[in-house]
Amino acid sequence: MRAGLLGQVVNTGPHRYRATWPDREGVEWSAEFTTEREAVACVAAKAVGGMRFHDLRHAYATWLVTDGVPINLVQRVMGHEQASTTLNRYTHTPDDYAARVLAAFESSAASLLPLAGQTPPDSDLDDEGDTL
Repeated sequence: MRAGLLGQVVNTGPHRYRATWPDREGVEWSAEFTTEREAVACVAAKAVGGMRFHDLRHAYATWLVTDGVPINLVQRVMGHEQASTTLNRYTHTPDDYAARVLAAFESSAASLLPLAGQTPPDSDLDDEGDTL
């Protein structure tokens, strides 16, 4: 909010806060509130995209984890006491998750799989006849 990403909240007097925000067409709207918290909530809810400044923390944590930064380091950077907080509340599934999973298999596990139409040599079979 203070960065002006969504709109602005300005203190206009004792217990008076003016919230301003643009809509999807770029028209600027405003409203008066008696608390800063109400004004900020209004801007966050009504501004284009409805993004809050705090949402940047979620995006940052997700970006770090999906780029392979170990969760214990992300936890430390985020200032969380528990890694589960970082994983369960701050990271989100990226839109390209399916492609990332496939890419992981293509680059590492694909070399372990036989080519189509080929059977693995007997040395690659365990006692039950299953491949390793």
